[in-house]
Amino acid sequence: MNNKTAIVFGATGLIGNLLLEELTRSDNYTVIKSFVRQSTGITEQKVEEIVTDFSDTSLHAQNLSSDDIFICLGTTIKKAGSVSNMEKIDRDLPLDIARAASSAGVKGIAVVSSIGASAKASNYYLRIKGQMEEGIMQLPFSRKAIVRPSMLLGERKEKRTGEMVGKVVMTAVKPVLIGKLMKYRAIHGRDVARAMIAVMNNPQEKIIFESDELQKLAAQ
Repeated sequence: MNNKTAIVFGATGLIGNLLLEELTRSDNYTVIKSFVRQSTGITEQKVEEIVTDFSDTSLHAQNLSSDDIFICLGTTIKKAGSVSNMEKIDRDLPLDIARAASSAGVKGIAVVSSIGASAKASNYYLRIKGQMEEGIMQLPFSRKAIVRPSMLLGERKEKRTGEMVGKVVMTAVKPVLIGKLMKYRAIHGRDVARAMIAVMNNPQEKIIFESDELQKLAAQ
């Protein structure tokens, strides 16, 4: 299906920014609505930038008409300041947006989660992501993709020291991450973006995609 409209939440983050680039290059989409808190000054003809408070889903509803929605929202405990604030940003906000999109008639949804996500995890980050996944699974979209990338490669706008160290380590151990361990290999944010678009335009039987599966989808 060509001439589709896409919605992107989180276009200023690593995956979201690359996703926006890939969507503008895709022949499947003619309009991309990018929801942002502050204008980025983007001049791409296909992109309609909507400046809004992410928590105001009543305002979103006026602009949520589309074919597919891509949610790439997330934060760190340092930026959130507390686990409760992280729950609002990483779990509650994506679910509120997804529910509003479903009510507006959006058919496809792709959401960024994390490797190891589980609603029963003892780690607060993985538990929050798992709870978000469970909520998405219950919504009546006809196309769903929950993507679980491993360590992300690519240039972020802000520097994360721990992540930079992690990238070095993951690059060093890549040769031994084979078989069932392949999903732990680091993945470039652009490959995650390409995989999300691929799933929305070539629906799969499954919904949750691990990092190694995203690599394969991106290469197609």
